[in-house]
Amino acid sequence: MTLPPEKISELKQIIHSQLSQIDIQSRIREVLLETIRNEEQLNRSREPISEEELLEALRQRGLVDDVMRQLQFDSIPEKPERGKPSTHFRDKDDKVKRVPLQKANIDPTRRYLYLQILGGKAFLEHLQEPEPLPGQANATFTVHINIRGQRFKSRPTACACEPDIQEGFLLELHKESAGDAAGMANTTTMLSICDPIHIVLVKTDVSGDTTLVTSHHLEWRSVLAAANGVRNMPVELMGVGTESKVPVGVFEMRLELIPTPTQLLKDDIITAQVALERNRTAERERLFLVYAKQWWREYLQIRATHNNRLVKIFAQDENGTNRPVCSYVRPRRAGRLLDTPRQAARFVSAIGYERTATVGSGVARVELWSSMHAFVCKNKGDCEDHAVLLCNLLLGFGLNAFVCVGTKGKGAAHAWVMTLSPEGMVTFWESLTAQRYIHRPINPDDPPAEPQPQPTYPYRTIGCVFNHQHFYANSQPSDAVELCRFDFYNESLWKAMSADAIHSVCALGNQPSWPNVIPLIPSSVDPALASNELELQLRALTTEHRRDMGLTCVWDDELSYLLSPALAAYELERTTGLTAGNEEFQQSIRRAVPDGHTFKGFPIQFLHRNPRRAFATCLRSPVCEEILSCRGDHVRIAVRVRVFTYPESSHAVWVMFACKYKSIL
Repeated sequence: MTLPPEKISELKQIIHSQLSQIDIQSRIREVLLETIRNEEQLNRSREPISEEELLEALRQRGLVDDVMRQLQFDSIPEKPERGKPSTHFRDKDDKVKRVPLQKANIDPTRRYLYLQILGGKAFLEHLQEPEPLPGQANATFTVHINIRGQRFKSRPTACACEPDIQEGFLLELHKESAGDAAGMANTTTMLSICDPIHIVLVKTDVSGDTTLVTSHHLEWRSVLAAANGVRNMPVELMGVGTESKVPVGVFEMRLELIPTPTQLLKDDIITAQVALERNRTAERERLFLVYAKQWWREYLQIRATHNNRLVKIFAQDENGTNRPVCSYVRPRRAGRLLDTPRQAARFVSAIGYERTATVGSGVARVELWSSMHAFVCKNKGDCEDHAVLLCNLLLGFGLNAFVCVGTKGKGAAHAWVMTLSPEGMVTFWESLTAQRYIHRPINPDDPPAEPQPQPTYPYRTIGCVFNHQHFYANSQPSDAVELCRFDFYNESLWKAMSADAIHSVCALGNQPSWPNVIPLIPSSVDPALASNELELQLRALTTEHRRDMGLTCVWDDELSYLLSPALAAYELERTTGLTAGNEEFQQSIRRAVPDGHTFKGFPIQFLHRNPRRAFATCLRSPVCEEILSCRGDHVRIAVRVRVFTYPESSHAVWVMFACKYKSIL
């Protein structure tokens, strides 16, 4: 069989890349020098070594076996059995021990960093982790990697004191400037790439709830001075939040440059470069802090009550580092994953809400602003995390968006988003619910008889607004939202920070240790399969619930199907604000319910797919409990589930229970 020229070229590139990984040239050179040295010691006048003798020496030292093992391709898979889906793999649990040949497009003209996690140890919190029973699920660890817009995710590994995490990630190293991106990065170019590798470890318990274990920024450039471009290192991982100074475990890691650079650097050069970058960043932060203190003193001199307003200049991330709030904001494009700003708001609201947990009680609310990578990996966060992500997406859609910091309800601190149109119209976006509110300020100088707009938003006060370029503090006599005017060019209403000062610490590239620019990943959940699975589980739980009450459970499949338009309309309303299909749904229900029968329905939304947790929540509603325990003549039960997926494995789950029955007088 003759291969086409392009296939031969591709095969040569793969073989060249694989041989570069084991540093074949250096190993052959070592064997050759050793053989020549031995022959000279035995007989200096002997003829030069032949090719057969050299091959025999290479074979004795196992080099030929290593090459054949490295170049071993996967065998042709057997013909799949009838009925297996196209997504079925022969071995899902095969551990990554080398660079994949078929799944990784390795270009021999580019430079790669192969990051391997060889295992974990000293995760003492899981020292007494019980062994799961056969068929029982266990809590798992998942590792997430991000560098220069490249994101990777490991397979789940069972939580243990020494978790068996065996993963490999192939990271491409190149400059992003025009002209440099097409060539292979040399050691000088790689030394100038100051972006760290952001490692996030997430724990998922048996119920599907996630917890951020660690967020670590790995300085990888020490491999530029390692022999053969390979370095093994233990990496100590610290906790997050209030435990950011406490170690949680250790990863055994291996860094390898592919292909190995011909010229390596010295350790002192790398140390000097890293120190220079850190000093430069520290100087920028010091100058901004000096400016921020002076700006704050001027703001307090305007009015004494300004000291009580929520003007947030710095915020603490998950690693306990204080950063300017403007550095959290960065315009983000969602590609083809999100089509409209309102769909972006719906996606952000589908991410779970969680207040920062603390150890102990009686403590005030702990505020923690997560990095974007950590936030989307654990798929839940506080209101500040949601507001920052929504602001980033709205900026990416070309809107003039700002994050607002203030209070709502009973004075609780809160963050939301506002957009300002060219005509001056202000729209508030609630990032937790995707609701939008038009702001119409009240003029306190109007006469009492003058009608005033009634605010519909839940916000009470506002202290400051900001994005990646601007920061404004509220200088108006009252910080009440309904009285606030958003004329940022009026210095008597808003005190602005210097745009140059913000740019000095928040511009792209000025904070290389803060990788907040990450691409969004499409959802891996099949909505149809997830909907069917959850619906079947809810049916089983409902049947068991009615059996415990001594009631039969007769399902009406036709009525269940008729509930689908209602669930689709609910999600459409949350996404666009428009209600559609209500008339058709009511007509179908009237035709499906006979005369003299009663219909009851109960819709509810979840941000998870845990059936028992969802069923328990439904039972807490009197309406749903009345449906599930319905008594009467010709009782028919129905349930419908629709899962709507969004990027980053976020999803909105709509469930509707219904029943029809003939009342007994």
